[in-house]
Amino acid sequence: MIRHLVLFKLNEGVSHDDERVLAGVKAFQDLGGQVPEVESWEFARNVSGRPNAYDYAINTAVADRDALGRYAEHPQHLAGVALWREFATWVIADYAF
Repeated sequence: MIRHLVLFKLNEGVSHDDERVLAGVKAFQDLGGQVPEVESWEFARNVSGRPNAYDYAINTAVADRDALGRYAEHPQHLAGVALWREFATWVIADYAF
């Protein structure tokens, strides 16, 4: 199994109630059920107020590297990434477990 973690940081001046953020949140809330390779899916807003905290996180699992590649290229995933690219940056970690 591969764990795929993504941490999102909103760009300077972008708020959680920005229309673009709301659309991005909706896209990623629904994504887990739209991609067959996804074995488990969590997407949530961070509850920490610490200055170095990221704003949102994805914690998902797929069967293997091939499934991770299919997930990454899935049209719904690419559509969500295109939304988030407009207002956030992110870091990713993928590891076997």
